[in-house]
Amino acid sequence: MSVGTGEHGLISEFLNDSFRSEISRLGLPSTSKDMKIGIRSPRFTKGMPRWDTSRIPDVTVLPVEQMKAFAKREAVIELSEPPPILVVEVVSESTKLSDYRTKRSEYALLGILEYWIVDPLRELIAVCTLVEGFYDAVEFRGGERILSPTFPELYLTADQIFAAGRLG
Repeated sequence: MSVGTGEHGLISEFLNDSFRSEISRLGLPSTSKDMKIGIRSPRFTKGMPRWDTSRIPDVTVLPVEQMKAFAKREAVIELSEPPPILVVEVVSESTKLSDYRTKRSEYALLGILEYWIVDPLRELIAVCTLVEGFYDAVEFRGGERILSPTFPELYLTADQIFAAGRLG
């Protein structure tokens, strides 16, 4: 995993802060962490899956109880554990294929109900919702309000998210 650009980090931080604020406002038993939680994930080598690797999303929303379980062990969600509630990946030039295709397939396989692809290159947010094992994606641009099944009352637009990345 490479270190992202300042824009990448600012966008991740903004979304993490926004999710944490909404979680607090609603009193939800969840938390949001940026780039701190691993998710056990398949990698294919010569056509065979390997399960000894993890993805570290830019932002991960998970139950507080699940986060507490990491106090004395590696912060990796194992296959035997419930998947995170929501993950976010911020696209960069070097990760766009992985973020749009590979991670999308892996996260669907793992049963993650909501996956945001935040693409500053195209100024586009895709909110992917898991339906019968596959993601249905809805794209948002500009001043459109992003609709999130996890946070239905959250008011964010693509413009707000990308503006946060330009503050540095």
